[in-house]
Amino acid sequence: MCETKDDNSGSSRNTVRKEKRAYLFREWTRIDVMRASAVGIVHLLCALAPFNYEWEALRFGFVLALVTGLSITFSYHRNLTHKSFKLPKWLEYPFAYSALFALQGHPIDWVSTHRFHHQFTDSDRDPHSPIEGFWFSHVLWIFDTAYIREKCGGRNNVMDLKLQWFYRFLRKTTGYHILAFWTLVYLWGGLPYLTCGVGVGGAIGYHGTWFVNSACHICGSRAWNTKDTSRNVWWLAPLTMGESWHNNHHAFEASARHGLEWYQLDLTWYLVLFFQTLGLATDVKLPSEAQIRKLAFVR
Repeated sequence: MCETKDDNSGSSRNTVRKEKRAYLFREWTRIDVMRASAVGIVHLLCALAPFNYEWEALRFGFVLALVTGLSITFSYHRNLTHKSFKLPKWLEYPFAYSALFALQGHPIDWVSTHRFHHQFTDSDRDPHSPIEGFWFSHVLWIFDTAYIREKCGGRNNVMDLKLQWFYRFLRKTTGYHILAFWTLVYLWGGLPYLTCGVGVGGAIGYHGTWFVNSACHICGSRAWNTKDTSRNVWWLAPLTMGESWHNNHHAFEASARHGLEWYQLDLTWYLVLFFQTLGLATDVKLPSEAQIRKLAFVR
């Protein structure tokens, strides 16, 4: 169950919009339509899965959700956005490429949006601010690129990625990779693999990420005195690969570990730890004792 706690966190940053945004009946850009189409197709395929069920195809969907979900959290989020650890390029780039198939956009767009979220958390300029409602923060913000640009301005916070040829290449060619992948899946396993695989796996991946933006700013518990509405939601930890320890994350943004307690499941951290043991993940960042003392609630 969700448990909301009353506190004063985020009060200095929260503002109320004077006019409600028209989320559906407005001018839609080509990118808005493409994003809505991708989300719609994935959910349609998921809805058709019971009529094309094969256990092997459903298992493929679960594996796809796990691999692409971990790629998002490990690569896009902790490695590229927050630089929580370093990888050699021959390992960094394949993980970023794999994350494309979570259908959440190319790295430059994803990383830029998330950095803006941390810069403007819970304010009018937050790209997916929870103060605009659950459904806006969960999904509707994705389909309004003009609104995001109005809030945040241009993508001027990702020059580190724009300077790398690989990420510029992915920005220009994302759609081709997705279409090629879906074609290969269909040729391999037919409609069952598209519905149970791409559909079910894609829907799981979508909502895993979306719940972090919505539920993890609305319900749950707070372990740290952050000036925002971030919450830890324990029951979402398996679905989100450990990202739902969101209050922990907002307290220590650069930390490679979000599940800070031994009992806080964090699959992404386990992957970081694996590569650190192999000597491939370096400069792994964790909260310092001074940071922990600063943000701990006074008891």
